[in-house]
Amino acid sequence: MTELPSIRFSVSATTRPPRAGENDGVDYHFLNEESFRDAIDQNQLLEYEEVYPGRFYGTLRSEVDRSSVNAPVLLDVDVVGALNVKESYESRCLAVFVSVPSMDELESRLRLRGTETEETLRTRIEKATYEQSFANRFDHQIMNDDLDRASAELIALVRSFLDSCEPS
Repeated sequence: MTELPSIRFSVSATTRPPRAGENDGVDYHFLNEESFRDAIDQNQLLEYEEVYPGRFYGTLRSEVDRSSVNAPVLLDVDVVGALNVKESYESRCLAVFVSVPSMDELESRLRLRGTETEETLRTRIEKATYEQSFANRFDHQIMNDDLDRASAELIALVRSFLDSCEPS
């Protein structure tokens, strides 16, 4: 984000409770399940998914409607959501799949984070394995085996994409 200061990060909506230190409207829009379902019914979500049982995540249309070529928005969404956004915005959207070298590496990273129970850890590994099967449907894939290299690759892709979107 510091390399591309015109980009604004889209704050996702979720029904999961906040973790320690997370703030509503900054880290996520924390909604109860009834409010989330109301947002679905009122077509206020660009994409949404029940990512884990009872845990909904989605992108509020209002977060994306404020974007433009001069003020693009970055979304961090699951694979199904990303493909739904790509379908809606087509060439006005750059979809990048970021993967880990292996599920063992993902498990190690999640354990180091210290935010998962054994049950949620298993669920996340299963979900990641499933999501990996969608990688070839994205515009680009980046392997996050070296953070500096992966970051540089992502920044170059985004810069190139934004340059191609600028009006002539």
